[in-house]
Amino acid sequence: MNSIQGAPRAPRRHLALRIACVLALVHTGHAAAQITFDVIGPHEYDLPVDFDPFNVFVQYGMVQEDDRFFNRHGDRVDGSGAQRIVGMSKYVRFWSPESNRNIGVAWEVIVPEVAIRNRSLADGDRHVSGIGDPLTGFAIWYKPSANATLGFQSFLQIPVGTDRVSDTNWKNLSSFFWDWRIGEKFGWTGDAGIVYQTRRDDGARPGMVWHTNNRLGWRATKRLEPFLAIDAEYLESRDGAPSAHVVDAGPGLMFHTFDNQSITLRYSTSVDGRNHSVNDSFNIKYAYVW
Repeated sequence: MNSIQGAPRAPRRHLALRIACVLALVHTGHAAAQITFDVIGPHEYDLPVDFDPFNVFVQYGMVQEDDRFFNRHGDRVDGSGAQRIVGMSKYVRFWSPESNRNIGVAWEVIVPEVAIRNRSLADGDRHVSGIGDPLTGFAIWYKPSANATLGFQSFLQIPVGTDRVSDTNWKNLSSFFWDWRIGEKFGWTGDAGIVYQTRRDDGARPGMVWHTNNRLGWRATKRLEPFLAIDAEYLESRDGAPSAHVVDAGPGLMFHTFDNQSITLRYSTSVDGRNHSVNDSFNIKYAYVW
């Protein structure tokens, strides 16, 4: 794609769709064992400046099979056997402030939908579902060059979800993000940050989470963009819980269907870890801009 630096201050849907809306699923104890922000796509932070306000709706979906688990030695052992189906519905408002048209700002609200199935449990626990803890927050960015974007984002997760799937604690997710368009065909988008958590209702307080997410894409045609996803996360030890880490990787394909819509598919699996679920997930994302 061409750079969007210096784009006119009129609605530009084909430019706006390059925004993947700046956030992904958080690392929650009940809802996901996935790496923080691991649902981002190959243009997640390919963001404009000097533009008129617009809106984005994104629906994420993930199916994860918890058949394997990394033990404390890093060996793969039998997991819980549960299947987790997680969705996220996200609304984002984008604008460039009149006080400084060289930056962009976004505010978003995300509502997770969670279902967990495990036939090995007692009847009342075999199927747990509900609305997860919602998130809201902002992102701000600028473009140091026509082909690059640098920014910062921070989100608050509020423990008001359904009892069976809520983590019951507050979280702050803050990270730096970047995007680099390398010529007409290649691109690298990614982030690196932390998750801070308060104490849960059961008295446990999870340690700090450090994470990074990277997407390396190749625009093969006008409509098709295959990419490689690489994600990593480290969880500090606290309150008797051991430290944990995992590294995931997998292929994906982004369909640039229309100027104001896109669909992204991705498979992810773990290549290394300790005290962490082995990722075996299929992911989908649909984005609509208006």
